[in-house]
Amino acid sequence: MQTHEYYIKRCLQIAKNGLGTTRPNPMVGAVIVHNNSIIGEGFTSTYGGPHAEVNAVNSVKNKSLLKDSTIYVLLEPCSHFGKTPPCSDLIIKHSIPNVVIGCIDDNPEVAGKGVAKLKAHGCNVVVGVLEKECKEHLKRFFTYHNKKRPYIILKWAETEDSFIAPETKDKQQPVWITNTYSRQLVHKWRAEEQAILVGTNTVIEDNPSLTVRDYSGENPIRIVIDKSNKLDESYKIFDASAQTIRLTKNELDFNQPLTYQICGILHQYNINSVIIEGGAKILQTFIDEGLWDEARIFIGKTEFKSGIKAPNLNGRLISEKLIKEDLLKIYEND
Repeated sequence: MQTHEYYIKRCLQIAKNGLGTTRPNPMVGAVIVHNNSIIGEGFTSTYGGPHAEVNAVNSVKNKSLLKDSTIYVLLEPCSHFGKTPPCSDLIIKHSIPNVVIGCIDDNPEVAGKGVAKLKAHGCNVVVGVLEKECKEHLKRFFTYHNKKRPYIILKWAETEDSFIAPETKDKQQPVWITNTYSRQLVHKWRAEEQAILVGTNTVIEDNPSLTVRDYSGENPIRIVIDKSNKLDESYKIFDASAQTIRLTKNELDFNQPLTYQICGILHQYNINSVIIEGGAKILQTFIDEGLWDEARIFIGKTEFKSGIKAPNLNGRLISEKLIKEDLLKIYEND
């Protein structure tokens, strides 16, 4: 493996430590190398805190080594003042001569300006190392800025005979199709994404909390589509454990395609990723309107014989694996 690729791979590894905490900032990793040895590492702090480059520089014990070092970073160092000062200025301040970047930040506030500033101050800059892998890692950030909407993950569980729910049930709670390991994985996903969205019927039928309970992490923002404002405050989705945004006919025109309207509102709330958890109607709406990026589908060993059919999805299968006896299939939108 080439040296640049080796250290960018390390940046990708440590960047994942920021998953679910840096939003709306991208989760970036940075590595500082001197004489083929790593002398500093850092990843993006919780939103409002230092960026990866700052944490990497701060971790270097002997700062005099920086003037003979190379800093590797997944994303172009910022050149503007936000919650923190520009990272490109920090690199220049410490006279780090070599900068290797995974991919350019096409956020209009950056968009090559960081690279230009570094070059203007004499830095040797290399761009585009493992660019595809870096962009995949930063897909939430790029979708939010380029498409002006959140990264959309569809998620549901279906039985072996392709039902998502029974026709009727005795209690106001979910009827589980998957095992406890799959359900824990879902809670992990909730901690990783910024928001989770359901429709009115899911709240009425299941009374879900939509919080992170079987995993350690921050609760997502809860979005509920409640056309006629029929849900009262007694449902768990309105408790104090997480923020809830209710979208009614006051916010949405139900005579027009809904998904683009929903995404526009979520973008206004600075939400860069959302899990659509159902039910079948809202999932199928996103599928039919072609507005989704990834679908995560569990197939359990249960059979209902009849009930509410699972959504009909067209997409490219990119992986499948067993979670004990459950089969997890992941698709991307072509």
